[in-house]
Amino acid sequence: MGIITWVLLGLIAGALAKFIMPGRDGGGILITMLLGIAGAILGGWLGAFFGLGSTGGFNLGTIATATVGALLILFIYNQTKK
Repeated sequence: MGIITWVLLGLIAGALAKFIMPGRDGGGILITMLLGIAGAILGGWLGAFFGLGSTGGFNLGTIATATVGALLILFIYNQTKK
């Protein structure tokens, strides 16, 4: 999967994670986008590691995997800034 696809997938995952886990984050939209991109990478790696599917392509499965990764990163981010 190309880097542009990972970035787009991360942006979507970051927005979905923020929608699922709302709250006052100090970073704003830029930090949310970066957390979404990192979450997409983490979710894709974890999904491949546990055999939950491939990380190639742009479909509902990859969006769900990236969103779970973004939720995990957002949760850790919120816990460490307190």
